[in-house]
Amino acid sequence: MGQLPLFFLVLLASVVTLPLARRTGVPQPVLMTLLGIVMALVPQIPDISVEPELILPLVLPPLIFAVARRSSVRYFKANIRSILLLAVALVVVTTIAVAGAVHWLLPALPLAAAVAVGALVSPPDPVAAVAVAGSVGLPRRLVAILESEGLFNDVTAIVIYSLAIDAVVSGDFSPGHAVLRFVLSAVLAVVVGVALGWVNAKLAGLLEDPTQQVALNLLVPFAAYTIAEEIHGSGVLAVVVCALYLADRAADADAVSYRLVGNAFWEVVEILITGVAFGLIGLELATVLKAAGQGWTGFIGDASTVISVVVVVRLLWLLPAGWLSRRLRAGDDEDTPFSWKESVVLWWSGMRGVATVALALAIPLTVDSGAAFPERGRLVFIAFAVVLFTLLVQGLSLPWLAKRFQLDLDQDRHEQAVRQLWWRAARAGLDRLGELEEQDRLPAEVADRLRDRQHDRLARLCPEKYAEEEASEAKLRLSQWRAAREVEQEMIAASRREMLVARGELGADPELVDQVLRGLDLRSDRK
Repeated sequence: MGQLPLFFLVLLASVVTLPLARRTGVPQPVLMTLLGIVMALVPQIPDISVEPELILPLVLPPLIFAVARRSSVRYFKANIRSILLLAVALVVVTTIAVAGAVHWLLPALPLAAAVAVGALVSPPDPVAAVAVAGSVGLPRRLVAILESEGLFNDVTAIVIYSLAIDAVVSGDFSPGHAVLRFVLSAVLAVVVGVALGWVNAKLAGLLEDPTQQVALNLLVPFAAYTIAEEIHGSGVLAVVVCALYLADRAADADAVSYRLVGNAFWEVVEILITGVAFGLIGLELATVLKAAGQGWTGFIGDASTVISVVVVVRLLWLLPAGWLSRRLRAGDDEDTPFSWKESVVLWWSGMRGVATVALALAIPLTVDSGAAFPERGRLVFIAFAVVLFTLLVQGLSLPWLAKRFQLDLDQDRHEQAVRQLWWRAARAGLDRLGELEEQDRLPAEVADRLRDRQHDRLARLCPEKYAEEEASEAKLRLSQWRAAREVEQEMIAASRREMLVARGELGADPELVDQVLRGLDLRSDRK
């Protein structure tokens, strides 16, 4: 089997494992990693050959962009303390702790190399954490914390890793220069992210076709990452800033087609790239074992020590950090852990993934003097051991832990919040109807019918806000409307079937038929 068939096989597995994950309860990133490991052990499967320096720029930008576009700047501002405590402070603390452990295990190893190992194993993977948390059904606020942590921890870790690797390769290190580079990297990333977001918004305004607008969006994360890295900024931070800029300026309420196409497109991107990324982790196992040489079994003790440090430091940090964040919380809207159980689940959700693998494989083979990079095989093995332990052991046991702690008890609160949003949307429509009626823009009987339908929706959302008689009348109208809706859907379905027949007729223009089909699909999707 060649590289190309192997790639398509992994893509196919990315789709097939989704229903399997739902049925088994095993998160899809974990399934893809296991599948990759199995494939790596099959002699007929070739060793995967992906340049380490290409993994981060090809995989991280679209994944980070897809996650960040679901959030907003205001949300991050409201949770800035959680982000600083987890995405910055915890990464630094974990890096220091792991570096100390590695230096203790390998006294001859340069301290900068130990710091590099600490940096590459310190950031939990946002895609793995969110995918696992979502499949487990964790409360929304915990998923939000994991998203916030995951989007920003790579920034801190990658900058520290780069500084440490440069120190090992060149043999020179300056603390002042390191701090200056860290700050400059963040500033440059913000500038690049905002600039590209602004350019994208302007260009999208010139493109009327939503498909073209989404295609432009696909290029933006890669451009942001590449440009920021070329000028020594943080590529990951540039992608996050650009995504948040665009998300906060997507203010056209009538851009229905763009949202439908864009959301569907990014869901597909997330599915495929997530599958490939975690399949790659498993497939790279054979490469790592070969790089480690025959003595890889002697590295297990070192790897176990580092795994213990990574896991324990996260727990020892999260428990007091959660307490401190609650004490400093300015309002009730900030998503911070509210109990020790939630802190424990956040601790066990700290799975490592794509960034750790890419950074480990990107460790240079040699230094400037021509000598081999010290203990490279051992360091790469340790990094992979951390990834596999956190993904397989923590990922597989997290559903059991969440169920035991019964952390889905706020599901009712989540559903109530969604109903309140629907209530606000329905009230806004009712207010607009009143404005149009005052302007004599529609007949009274039409306004009455529309008003009754809107009140039916409101009564269904929050019946407690209606009197018993009004609720009863609304319920009767609702049943009648549902019956009419079913008939209408049957009519639309017949229309769709007729268009499919027309599409197969000799001389028919498929593109024109598809336009009509899309309009019928949108009518079917209306609530």
